[in-house]
Amino acid sequence: MKVASVILAAGKGTRMRSDLPKVLHKICGYPLIHYACEASRALGIQEQVVVVGHGSQQVQAYLGDQVLYALQEQQLGTAHAVLAAREMLAMDEGLILVTSGDMPLLTAQTLQELVSVQRTNSGPLTMLVVTADDPRGFGRVIRGSDAQVLAVVEEAQASPDQLKIRELNAGAYCFDAAWLWQTLENLPLSPKGEYYLTDTIAAAVEQGKPVAAVSVADELESMGINTRIHLAEAEAAMQQRILNQLMLAGVTIINPPSTYIEASVRIGQDTIIYPNTFLRGETQIGKNCEIGPNTIATDCKIGNQCKILAAVMEKAIVEDSVDMGPFVRLRKGAHLGEHVHMGNFGEVKDSYLGEGTKMGHFSYIGNATIGKNVNIGAGTITCNYDGQHKHATIIGDNVFIGSDTMLVAPLTIGKNASTGAGAVVTHDVREGEVVVGVPAKALRKKNIGE
Repeated sequence: MKVASVILAAGKGTRMRSDLPKVLHKICGYPLIHYACEASRALGIQEQVVVVGHGSQQVQAYLGDQVLYALQEQQLGTAHAVLAAREMLAMDEGLILVTSGDMPLLTAQTLQELVSVQRTNSGPLTMLVVTADDPRGFGRVIRGSDAQVLAVVEEAQASPDQLKIRELNAGAYCFDAAWLWQTLENLPLSPKGEYYLTDTIAAAVEQGKPVAAVSVADELESMGINTRIHLAEAEAAMQQRILNQLMLAGVTIINPPSTYIEASVRIGQDTIIYPNTFLRGETQIGKNCEIGPNTIATDCKIGNQCKILAAVMEKAIVEDSVDMGPFVRLRKGAHLGEHVHMGNFGEVKDSYLGEGTKMGHFSYIGNATIGKNVNIGAGTITCNYDGQHKHATIIGDNVFIGSDTMLVAPLTIGKNASTGAGAVVTHDVREGEVVVGVPAKALRKKNIGE
């Protein structure tokens, strides 16, 4: 039986106090709508319709062509929003899963159970319910003496006794498609002037058809985001979920409360993450690494057996067995080969450091290509910017760069060459040559017998 998905994302989110559409606010690196789309896609659902309204262009710009779109021009309630998706789906049989774009913690496993129950339900719909002490504005689930669902009463219309009910409508449903479309067209207008999707429950009961309910085990899954407070609560819950998954997969996280790892990050087995470490974006870390404390890595690729202490890294590549820190920075385009060592207070940008190269402390390497087993003495600077353009520095294998050397680009230093401490190198250095001074000049080689 075919299953399609409708994700409601048309609301303005007034209580967020933001110019950004609510579903584009982020938790753990991704917008809320990302999690909603991924949860239903994990069920193998290919046909997804996102109902957009406020900020529709921004939402579509983020999601691109991975989903279909239905525009809810007027905000006339949840039922009206689902009805807007009918033309895009064009299906009169099968099942339609309806979720909200502001419920990022709802898992694919829970949605799968919702669909599975509806497959065997003789009635037209299955709803998700949650039992919680904090109602968060959710409607109350009204059951009869036989425990069958009779209705959902919205909080604004609930009586004092109904407000005491702890079973809540979580806002996710699985419908029989043919019944849904027919029913939506005949729903009454609510006192607020909107068409409520919850009124489909009363419609089914009036027809003598059973409404099934699936109770979510973890009430956090039902958390909807309406304020920045909710956003922070969802961030904390998602963060704990991410850390738990990593630890169960063999990653040691010394102090989870002081560690921040976004949902897109991947970390290998037996890596240790020390406190106050922030891993963001598309960062990938290999096995048996030690990261932190006090490290920030964004969109970086880090190999195996690396030790990185108190570093700030962005869009950098670090190969296996690199040792760096403390207080180093890798900027965009930095690439450290295997067994590279970086001392404290070093910075690399748009440069490659070859295998086994050692970069001393208080050094800056920019727009450079450096060979294998090069020694870069403390205080070395590549002077790569002339005020208008960046220029390249090329250093061959086995070169020795003395402390406080200024390398004025464009510049090429041949293999096995050396610079003396404090040298200012303004011209290319030939292979095996030794240069010293300001400006640097080659030492005279002694003839045999002198």
